[in-house]
Amino acid sequence: MIRREIVLPAPREDVWEALTEPERLADWFANDVDLDLWPGGDASFRWSNGEERHATVTEVEPERRLAFEWDDEGEVEFTLDDDADGTRLTVVESSPQWSTALDLQASAFQARALSCV
Repeated sequence: MIRREIVLPAPREDVWEALTEPERLADWFANDVDLDLWPGGDASFRWSNGEERHATVTEVEPERRLAFEWDDEGEVEFTLDDDADGTRLTVVESSPQWSTALDLQASAFQARALSCV
């Protein structure tokens, strides 16, 4: 299990939108996203290199928690908490082979969040 935390200089509402709105996800994660934002909802992520991953949403607590289970392996959970410097985003990922990509995407997310402030 991999656990990462990052503090983003943005309000929780903005970070939540970046995690859940397909057009915002395209800014930092996948090029094309379909996300049914309710427990049991489908999630599809497609990248420009042809890679595609599918998941099922397992938890949704607006502006607080989002979790899903990858169809091919593992789970990921995003938790948002207020921080004196913005929003603390905690990501818990149970798929070790995905952690390097997650690190890269977290860096992109942080850069994108900084450019929006």
